[in-house]
Amino acid sequence: MERQPDIKLLRVFIGEGDKVGSRPLYEVIVFEAKKQGLSGATVTRGIMGFGPNSKIHTTKLFEISTDLPLIIEIVDTEEKIRKFVETVEKLFDETRSGGLITLEKAEVIRYKAGK
Repeated sequence: MERQPDIKLLRVFIGEGDKVGSRPLYEVIVFEAKKQGLSGATVTRGIMGFGPNSKIHTTKLFEISTDLPLIIEIVDTEEKIRKFVETVEKLFDETRSGGLITLEKAEVIRYKAGK
């Protein structure tokens, strides 16, 4: 990916327990991003959070959660990201998952594979 003015950062916030059939939703989203030729994707697991239902999810020992917050981040051109958002929204509808999708401007400083 070269430096381009229309680069966007997509963030998809979901729960670790969200599934598509028996597969984790985050896994389906990442493999779909690869299939659609996006530049890359990273999934980060949160240690604590809450969403629209206001239920706290945490890693504290006395409240072990099996539904910790996850953030999937993808950086690519606006055109590719907006097309991919349609896929993510369909997955949300299919799985009846809650979540949050955000989009913001990004500047790529370096994007290069290692040796």
